[in-house]
Amino acid sequence: MDTMATPGKPAPDRPTARARLLAAANELFYKEGVNTVGIDRVIERAGVAKATLYSAFGSKEELIRAYLAGRQDARRRQVTEVIASHETPRAQILGIFDALGESIARPDYHGCAFVNANAEARPGSRIAEVTDEHRAWMREAFVDLGTAAGAADPGQLSRGLMLLYDGAAIAARLDRDLTAAASARDCAALLLDAATAPGAER
Repeated sequence: MDTMATPGKPAPDRPTARARLLAAANELFYKEGVNTVGIDRVIERAGVAKATLYSAFGSKEELIRAYLAGRQDARRRQVTEVIASHETPRAQILGIFDALGESIARPDYHGCAFVNANAEARPGSRIAEVTDEHRAWMREAFVDLGTAAGAADPGQLSRGLMLLYDGAAIAARLDRDLTAAASARDCAALLLDAATAPGAER
């Protein structure tokens, strides 16, 4: 199809070089690993010059950080939408596991991007920093929901929910278990029952 501009008709918008680099990084890093994929492959996929990558990001590590930051934003939007679509804290918590199940069912699912990248990261690196930020946000979200649900110890509940969430993502990836999120949801419901039961230890 001819995409050239015609008189009186503007040319179609083309993604910026930065956007193309991020799209290429998102595809390649997530599927194959942040260390396995070299800069040259990202550049080739994005269709830009090497100088453009370093002008936009400065280094491969910063490109990886930006890729993970994009994943972080997407996860936050997903969780926020789940919370907004359910009326009770209990339903909101269980809805997060339902959303994880939908992600796991996608044919392009390759596990948790943060777990995968962190496994390849140096301690204290920018990659580890953004992973830590994301996990802190998820823990706090579970604490807030647990508090709203009336949990006796929202922090302890959050730790249990995180273990279930992480375990489901890892089982789906390593064991190819498409039911992992549903099983984790069932366990999360039991945790919620115990944490909010009358007489639960405070």
